[in-house]
Amino acid sequence: MIQYIIVGLIIFGSALMVINIIGFVRYARFIRSRENWSRGHGILYIPIALLCMFLVGYLVVGIFGSPDLIVAGILFGGSIFVFIMMLLLNRITQRIIESEHLEAELKAAEESNRAKNAFLASISHEMRTPMNVILGLDELALKNEDLSEETRMQLVKIGRSGRHLLSLINNTLDMQAIETGKRSLKLNPFSLREMMGQIEAIIRTICEEKGLRYHADVSSGIRDGLVGDDMLIRQVLLNLLDNAVKYTAAPGDVTLLVEKVSADTEGCVLRFIVRDTGIGISPEFLPKVFELFSQEDTSFTNRYGGSGMGLAVAKQQVELMSGEISVTSKQGEGTSFTVVIPLVFAGDENTEAGRKQAEGTEGDSVSEKKDAEGEPKEEGPDKNADSAEEGSALKKYRILIVEDVDENAEIVTDLLELEGAKVEHAENGLIALGMVERSLPDYYDAILMDLRMPVMDGLEAAAGIRALERPDAKRIPIIALTANAFEIDVENTTKAGMNAHLVKPIDSELLYATLEKWIRKTQEDNYRERKEKGL
Repeated sequence: MIQYIIVGLIIFGSALMVINIIGFVRYARFIRSRENWSRGHGILYIPIALLCMFLVGYLVVGIFGSPDLIVAGILFGGSIFVFIMMLLLNRITQRIIESEHLEAELKAAEESNRAKNAFLASISHEMRTPMNVILGLDELALKNEDLSEETRMQLVKIGRSGRHLLSLINNTLDMQAIETGKRSLKLNPFSLREMMGQIEAIIRTICEEKGLRYHADVSSGIRDGLVGDDMLIRQVLLNLLDNAVKYTAAPGDVTLLVEKVSADTEGCVLRFIVRDTGIGISPEFLPKVFELFSQEDTSFTNRYGGSGMGLAVAKQQVELMSGEISVTSKQGEGTSFTVVIPLVFAGDENTEAGRKQAEGTEGDSVSEKKDAEGEPKEEGPDKNADSAEEGSALKKYRILIVEDVDENAEIVTDLLELEGAKVEHAENGLIALGMVERSLPDYYDAILMDLRMPVMDGLEAAAGIRALERPDAKRIPIIALTANAFEIDVENTTKAGMNAHLVKPIDSELLYATLEKWIRKTQEDNYRERKEKGL
């Protein structure tokens, strides 16, 4: 009986060793096919040679020897061990192959995502450029007081449709940026009062066009100087307010309230309430209102417009700021959106009022300015704050527009000249750099810089201006005015030394406010520096 067991172990061991040899030969061929094993693959055949010698030893012992049960068991165990090692090796190889496949798929997905982002950036720029011309010319045309009522209404409808198309572009890009993690928080000191003023300038005009009343109020006890992503907050509120205007018929009311939920020594939690007296939302649809592409009734889309993206984007933006958004509504009576956002207090020196209070100068500071011929004269930085007439908010400021598209340059020029500014134009960054280099110190009060231009782009031009060996090169406000709207574009303009980033199509009120803010700040900083030096 024992002899039969010994023979059986020898036979099965030999057969298993043949299987092992075949398996290792296949494995060696597979490894040789890999690109990184095109050389030095001779080592793969050493295990095969050893296994063949092991098999020969099996046969010699089985045929010519007299193996006992222990020897046969050892030989059979060796075959089992090699077989298990081969299975383990194949398993490891399979996992490596699967990992490589996943890595290849991930790389392909990343390449696809980069291509998509490049496409979105390109199409965004290409769409914003003509939109800038359309909305800019529409706004300029509406300023003509001699228009017939029919023509005025047609222009209003053109502007309304253009802004709707722009909102679709913005919502698509904002959602894509948040979902891919390319939109991060940009925490900056900002003035709540200033932000509310910018929002009111935009929404009140839209409400008046539609025959609606706009109300805005900030509760007492809320500090003006805050730290947060003011651009994102402004986008959320404008999105909700635009929605309120869209679904409210004249005569009706649109209201924006700001309330303090809580506060401590470090910051506060603010509640923004956007309320309207519009058509309202049914109780059945309320839970779905923040879902992407959700719409209560397709007939509303035909009547009021909308893509079902705005509220979904607003929710993503609020959550990015660690805030919350909610809605209450009653059909036929109106809707109320509530946004709660935590913010940090800024130092008083970070706000305009705080800076003036800290300096003890409420508008009587003096800085050097020049008249139209470029000669210096003494004027205070607040020369337009109290005595400016309508249409002269930027009076006597000289602004350089750097823009390669003539239509865009003409629109910005007309908008600035309506406010009393003196405007010069450069067709690309290289020309602008030369104009600044050849000008007298403080000749230009601000520069509006496009980004995509031939010869020299806006980023190179801004960096070149900042590097000039002249006293005003570091302080002159350079404001990006571009169709490039991605987060990376804002980061690039900041790295290049620009002070602010405005996106086309141009919001004239925001353009004016941004210019006034940075020109005023530059004048005050310049005056403070001169005062400290005793000049």
